Amino acid sequence: MAKKQTSAEKRYAQSEVRRLHNKAIKSTCKTYAKQFVEAVQAKDQALAEAKYKLLQKELDSARSKGVMTRNAVSRKKSRMMNLYNATFAAK
Repeated sequence: MAKKQTSAEKRYAQSEVRRLHNKAIKSTCKTYAKQFVEAVQAKDQALAEAKYKLLQKELDSARSKGVMTRNAVSRKKSRMMNLYNATFAAK
């Protein structure tokens, strides 16, 4: 006979699945941000632009899934663009 699962146990299991899913999405965002910063520090403008597009897409995706808040995504994109502009606008 199957053992009954309480609603608290079910809720815990659901939240654990969500937590791991959200963690993976945030990790991907951090990885793309790191790659973008490395490209900017290497002064590779074409690579930095490509990495920024990937980062922007991933951040917007995280926002639409509810993993990150609108303000957090806007802040990260703004800071990355400021870094890009400070590095490459001086040319």
